[in-house]
Amino acid sequence: MKTNEKNRIGENIRNLRREREVKQITLALELQIGRQSVSAYERGVTLPDIYLLIRIADYFDVTLDELTGRER
Repeated sequence: MKTNEKNRIGENIRNLRREREVKQITLALELQIGRQSVSAYERGVTLPDIYLLIRIADYFDVTLDELTGRER
């Protein structure tokens, strides 16, 4: 996966979180992960696995395509 794709996913997570005024720690607790993991995803340092992507999409009530920035 290209670096800019990592950043797109992270940026989408950050944008969704900020739009809904959710703190990193709140999202982390909901997903049962560390706040540092949320930060790493948002910065594009690492990517969540597909199962966590599904949980994030469900949390924000968006599709996986919307979350990952996938376009046809």
